[in-house]
Amino acid sequence: MRILLIGYGRMGRMIEDMALRAGHSVEKAIDIHNSGDLRKLGAVADVAIDFSTPAVLPLLGDFIRRTGMALLSGTTGYSAEDFEAFQSLGAYAPVLHSVNYSIGIAVFRRVLAQISPGLLGSFDAEIVETHHNKKADAPSGTAKLLYEAMDPGHAYTPVYGREGMCGARGEREIGIHALRGGTVAGVHTVNFFGQDEELSVTHRAASRAVFANGALRAAEALAARPKGCYALEEILFGGKV
Repeated sequence: MRILLIGYGRMGRMIEDMALRAGHSVEKAIDIHNSGDLRKLGAVADVAIDFSTPAVLPLLGDFIRRTGMALLSGTTGYSAEDFEAFQSLGAYAPVLHSVNYSIGIAVFRRVLAQISPGLLGSFDAEIVETHHNKKADAPSGTAKLLYEAMDPGHAYTPVYGREGMCGARGEREIGIHALRGGTVAGVHTVNFFGQDEELSVTHRAASRAVFANGALRAAEALAARPKGCYALEEILFGGKV
């Protein structure tokens, strides 16, 4: 597989290292400071892998519309408008966006989508995520993914932390809490609290390698797909959550 890397931070460099060791080639790496190179670049690879910033999306969108190259993105911080613009690229190429490419998290989402409808209402649900002390955003994009899997119709209200005399917990809310410290790559736990019983489901990432490995696996499958906007579950399991 020939790869165009967009975003050459820690994740981009890890993907490059893993790709080369797996026998793939990285044709070019574009970082944020030279993203303007996309204006003059042709279809130099089988797939573009983007772990940059939302600010690069307009240039990236023009590039995909011009070249029709497959695009896998793990860029976080997209607004609703950004995500709509990304999805529109499916008319020109196979595209996929996810804020977490861990295979375990993909399975976690499927589990939540199956068990949450039967538990919510009789159990209180809370999400706790933990990340390293350098992470800038909270809650994590993955915590939001898990919340969406639990409550796709938004029948419940997300509550981001509690402080002071906030009153008793509401029946139709899901608490989402962020912990920060050390070098934690990512821990996500969903707790269901019932009458005299509790159920917790946890995913732990020991390193960023799980995200890079999942992204490469998904990129290989995406490059062989016809144009369209795909969900990670379609690529990995053949169906959506």
